[in-house]
Amino acid sequence: MLVLHLPVSPSTVPYTPQITAKSLEGKLTATTFTLDQPICIFDQYVNSTDDIWLVVAFTNITSHFKNPTSQIQIPPYQKLSTALHYMTLKTSIAFYPCAENRAPSVLRVGSDTSCKDDRSLEYCNGPLPHPGPYRVKFLILDTNGSKAETRWSQQIILKQGRKARSIDTWPGRRSGTMVVITSILSSFIGVLVILFLCTVAYDFKLWRREEPAVPEEPRAGSFREREYDTHHIPPSQAPPQPPSDVPRPHSPAASP
Repeated sequence: MLVLHLPVSPSTVPYTPQITAKSLEGKLTATTFTLDQPICIFDQYVNSTDDIWLVVAFTNITSHFKNPTSQIQIPPYQKLSTALHYMTLKTSIAFYPCAENRAPSVLRVGSDTSCKDDRSLEYCNGPLPHPGPYRVKFLILDTNGSKAETRWSQQIILKQGRKARSIDTWPGRRSGTMVVITSILSSFIGVLVILFLCTVAYDFKLWRREEPAVPEEPRAGSFREREYDTHHIPPSQAPPQPPSDVPRPHSPAASP
């Protein structure tokens, strides 16, 4: 007697994956996004031997997405561009324990850059090559195929870089605050330049004043004969005359 095993629809886990609301740097980048880790969600749907997968798919195929019935049907990360989905972050219920006072954690999708070209691995959490939009869900597989699944998340669109040519640099597009700040900085820089030039000019002027004078060398033919003025020499005086009452000596008479 042949027994046919008809596919059974998986159970729906009342949980919707979502981008974490925590204030984390880079929780949404050009190649990754960060989800809240589901805690105390799968306990009544999963056995210790079941596998919990995260399905990452483009939004346009989620309405007619078919769950794999075995791991052979799971497309690898490298076929995302053709299969339009892949499955990653395979783990067990031990990774999502329902423990009291457990600090909530997150799942970063697309954070492993070392496996993107390695097809030998069972799964790869490689960077997402396209901004999306994506949707994700958790899928539980056992030996018979899909066992349970969560709801699809909302659309996830990654950040996109802008080309340099598309960046508008016209000042008219800037806000009033940016224009005021730019004007103040420009004026301040202009004042600094003027002060610097004044300081340089003043220092140069002082340097010119303190520069020692270089004595001029005498030119050829510039020597003149020195003239002497004798007006400072007193004139010679005449010899003093004898008094009038003193007889003058007579000269001897000439002999007859």
